Parts: sequence; C-alpha cells; structure tokens
Amino acid sequence: MNWSFKVARASGIDIKVHITFLIIVIIGAAQFAAHGVPGYLFGAAMILLLFLCVTLHELGHSVVAQRFGVQVRQIVLLPIGGVAMMQRIPSNPWQELWIAVAGPLVNVVIALALAIGVGFNQATGRMNLTDLLQMARGGPSAGLMLVWLFQANVALVLFNMIPAFPLDGGRVLRAILAMRMNYARATAVAGGIGQFMAILLGLYGLLAGHFLILIVAVFIFLAAGAEQVESRARTVLTGFRVGEAYNRDAATLAETDPLDTVIHRILTSYQPDFAVLNGRNLAGVVTRADVIGALAHGARDVSVRQVMKPQAARVSADATLDQVRQTMSDAGARLAAVYDGAHFLGLVSTEDIEEAAALLQFMNGNGSSPRPKDGGVVV
Repeated sequence: MNWSFKVARASGIDIKVHITFLIIVIIGAAQFAAHGVPGYLFGAAMILLLFLCVTLHELGHSVVAQRFGVQVRQIVLLPIGGVAMMQRIPSNPWQELWIAVAGPLVNVVIALALAIGVGFNQATGRMNLTDLLQMARGGPSAGLMLVWLFQANVALVLFNMIPAFPLDGGRVLRAILAMRMNYARATAVAGGIGQFMAILLGLYGLLAGHFLILIVAVFIFLAAGAEQVESRARTVLTGFRVGEAYNRDAATLAETDPLDTVIHRILTSYQPDFAVLNGRNLAGVVTRADVIGALAHGARDVSVRQVMKPQAARVSADATLDQVRQTMSDAGARLAAVYDGAHFLGLVSTEDIEEAAALLQFMNGNGSSPRPKDGGVVV
C-alpha cells in the first residue's frame, strides 16, 4: 500500500503504518491538551497502545491464516483500524471461521488481562470505585489508561463481531452460510447484509455528526461490494482451465532477435508480452515495460537476450483460471507460463484473466453457456 512505512516485523509479516495514521495520533494527543505537554504525550500514548491492540488483533488473524497455508503479505495500520493483507481467503469454511474469530479472541484476552489489572489496583487500594466513575473527567493517570484500554478492547470485539461483511462478524456469517450453501451464494448474502448494515451505520453517523463512523460505513459498503464482485469472478474462473484460455496465436521471440523486432511487433500487434524461446523451451519473457525501460536508458541496439527476464510463475494447462490467478498472486507475478507436462504452450497475464472473468460473467448474466466451444476461449 502506498504511503506506508515499515515499523516492525512479526511472524515473518511486515507491519506498516500509513502516513495518515498520524492524524489519529494528533487527535488523541489533543484530547488532553488542557494538561500541557504531559497531556499531549499521554493522549498520544493511549492511541499508540490502542493500535498495539489492533496490531495484535490482526496478528491473530494472520498467524492462524499462516497455519492454514495462507501467506500474509503485510499488516497496515490506518486511522480507521488495521488491515491484514492476505493473498487469499481459504475456500474451506471452517478455516475462514477460525481465521475470522482469531482476531476478536485476541482482544478478549487483552480485555481480561486489563480487567485483572484494574481489579488488582482496586484490591491494593491504588484505585477505588469513585476513581473509576470520575476517571472520564480526570487527568492523565495509569488508572485511566487501564480502564480506557479495557473499554476500547471490548468495543473492538463488539464492533468487529457485527455480522456485516467484511467485518470479522460478517466473515463468520459467510463461513457458517458456506457450510450450508455454495460459496458464491454465501458471499452474496453476507455482502448484502453488510451493505444494508453499512447504510444504517452511515445514516447514524450522518445524523449524529460522527464523521469517522460515516467513513467506516462507506468503507464497509464498498468492501462488501468488492468482495461480492471477487466472489463472482472466482466462481466463473473456477469453471475454465488455463489450457482452454491462453493465447495460442501470440507471437514469440528468439534470444538473438534485435530489440527493434520487439518494438515493431508491439506497434503492429498491440501484444504487450512476448515469450522468448530457445528452440521449444522458454528462456524468458519480454514485456512492453521492459522495452520502454531499455529505450529510456538508450539501449536500443541490443538483443532480446539482454532485455528479457526469467519467468517465475509456472502453471499446468489443467489448472483452473482461478488457481492460476492465485499462483500468480502468491509469486507476485503478472505473467505465468502455461505448460503441458514439460512442453511450453504460451503465456497468460493477470489482464487476460481479468478480461476472461468480465466476459464470462457477462455471458452468465445473459444466459449464455460459460463452457468453451471449438477448443476454447482465447483471451
């Protein structure tokens, strides 16, 4: 995510903070401005400790996801909370259920620990019931910190478990629904409920003047819609194998071809990616971006061998388009080489798969058969 910088690493996961996170720290510090510099520092410390709890929440999701073989790219802290960026959501409903509840369970444990801390302070006479009742109006203190963080963690659990997709509660709802119906239908139902509740939350934020709640509501509404779109794409892509959909008519290159050959083919065919062959074996790939980069550095009188790059992702022709998309995501690759055993067939790109998903969804929406005819759909 752009405008984010790394602050830590845990369980092999980079933890980053978005630059806009500073806004919420400043707002928190300003809450105790009446107490001078110590008040500013106390307010900022409260927000930082709260987001430490948020980070542990996201790590709860992430560690369980890793146990199920799901790679987690990073955790990003934003003013509205944290986001664990996983490369995929498990198709097994039980696995998604465990991943979803892991985060809130971390906050339950933190809240219990803080409650014990508050109880200890009361038992030792460091804090009494009157102190607790008046703490909201009091100045900076360890007691206020404990009580506020306890309340915040309880609020995190209650809010996240609202059955509004894509909150944790919505993911729990989808997982439970997916045990009784197909994944796409479960996502549609959970997403619809999430959007409905987002509208209610947004109306409340608008009428009550809570700008942050309104922003969260908009985020929930858009994220629920995006998940529904992703689910539909995943469904249609599962029905096609990449061996039926790669571009059979794509031009290829030899390692000794001059760069001018690639430029000519880009201009005349609009093909952006080229397989470079050594005999019948794939030696590498050349993309439009590679050509532009070479030209920018004045390297025009060179051969393809000097510009090409190795191809990391390799997929079987029997793999579904959804499996290929996931393989490419895991490898961080835009292109994949399609093989039938040891025989190289051709290249497929993320853009090819996106176009196939859009076409197949349109065909399904118009009652057309999504199955390929006469050897397959070329994308």
